[in-house]
Amino acid sequence: MATCLRLRSCRAPRLPPAPAGRGLRPGCPAQPRRSAGGPAGLSAALLRTESFVGGRWLPAAAAFPVHDPASGAQLGLVADCGVPETRAAVRAAYEAFCSWRGVSAKERSSLLRKWYDLMMQNKDDLAKIITAESGKPLKEAQGEVAYSALFLEWFSEEARRVYGDVIYTPAKEKRALVLKQPLGVAAVITPLADQAAIPPGVYNVIPCSRAKAKEVGEALCTDPLVSKISFTGSTATGKILLHHAAGSVKRVSMELGGHAPFIVFDSANVDQAVAGAMASKFRNSGQTCVCSNRFLVQRGIHDSFVKKFAEAIKTNLRVGNGFEERTTQGPLIDEKAVEKVEKHVNDAVSKGATVVTGGKRHQLGKNFFEPTLLSNVTRDMLCSHEETFGPLAPVIKFDTEEEAVAIANAADVGLAGYFYSQDPAQIWRVAERLEVGMVGVNEGLISSVECPFGGVKQSGLGREGSKYGIDEYLELKYVCFGGL
Repeated sequence: MATCLRLRSCRAPRLPPAPAGRGLRPGCPAQPRRSAGGPAGLSAALLRTESFVGGRWLPAAAAFPVHDPASGAQLGLVADCGVPETRAAVRAAYEAFCSWRGVSAKERSSLLRKWYDLMMQNKDDLAKIITAESGKPLKEAQGEVAYSALFLEWFSEEARRVYGDVIYTPAKEKRALVLKQPLGVAAVITPLADQAAIPPGVYNVIPCSRAKAKEVGEALCTDPLVSKISFTGSTATGKILLHHAAGSVKRVSMELGGHAPFIVFDSANVDQAVAGAMASKFRNSGQTCVCSNRFLVQRGIHDSFVKKFAEAIKTNLRVGNGFEERTTQGPLIDEKAVEKVEKHVNDAVSKGATVVTGGKRHQLGKNFFEPTLLSNVTRDMLCSHEETFGPLAPVIKFDTEEEAVAIANAADVGLAGYFYSQDPAQIWRVAERLEVGMVGVNEGLISSVECPFGGVKQSGLGREGSKYGIDEYLELKYVCFGGL
């Protein structure tokens, strides 16, 4: 949504137009190239493989393959864009802003609402794309599309509520105004906006392979026409982008790694805690930034929790292809992800942990791993201080509240944290003491478009969603009006 924003004067010298795609007549929209096949039950008409710049689908000199992690089948060859294509997209966004900034808040609100409506009308097709590319169960993918669309709905409403202030100063002949103005160009990847009549250049899509990701990321972070960098990914990559962005002092939003603790106190309702643990741990096979990564369970309730947690895993989780209706656990994104889970399990077992259930690769294929529960886990094991990003639930036994909070906070990241307790005083204490940006109290699913999403420490900067999220893309301007 923020791709359109650029806080530069439209009276600045006009930039040269972005180069047209090969074989394209100026002013004529390109017809997108689509994948020749439709693997994994995916219609070929859904797969678009080129970049989208200035309202046109454009080819690139090279392409990279995208595979279905469940079957290994090639879904398509996607345009592998580099620095020239990235610069062209930035120029297109910059030029589009000169007219887009003058569009009324009401009209922009209507366009975003139309975009939301189109996403919801096409949610099933969009979900198929997500499942084919990531392997997650189709129902989860449908929920992800709906959740994403809600951000368009929310900010279509917030767009009409960006208010400033009038400040009365000590000087009678002066008034002070505070204006909120759009920050500038930012990069974003979104579906269906063209059909929503979003003007050309307001949003652009530049896909690239892992091999070119470094140069493309650096180009975006160092381009003087870009005012905002928003990134979701690993903490290590976020630090690199921050370094590049610092050269031109760009505003940044970073949603980086997590290592979420899930604490169960003796006063907790065990059945509720197990249900929350299942929801928090195994969504997308443990591959979300807010998935619980460490389970801290107080001694008095430990054995009961582990037993019921194991029963729930065995009863409720079914590993399979994301397109199969009964599947609750799809594959991991690639074999490297499986190797990390395997490494964490082997390390824990070698240091004394017990495999309660799971513990090895699944027979379905190289990218599948069994949902795994470990007990007798200690703080020196890899899974206790590294984010696994997979279907592994390690349980650490603790004795006191102070011990649990200390273990939970002994991390250099702090995105989400969860705990279960029926003690009101304890709830207040722990909620305030956990060093995370978001806390789930007796709840395993906390994401909501109405609430601020983000972390502390090395989990990132800024917030997404809520009434606070739009401020990430606005500048405050103070105007002193004298001579009154």
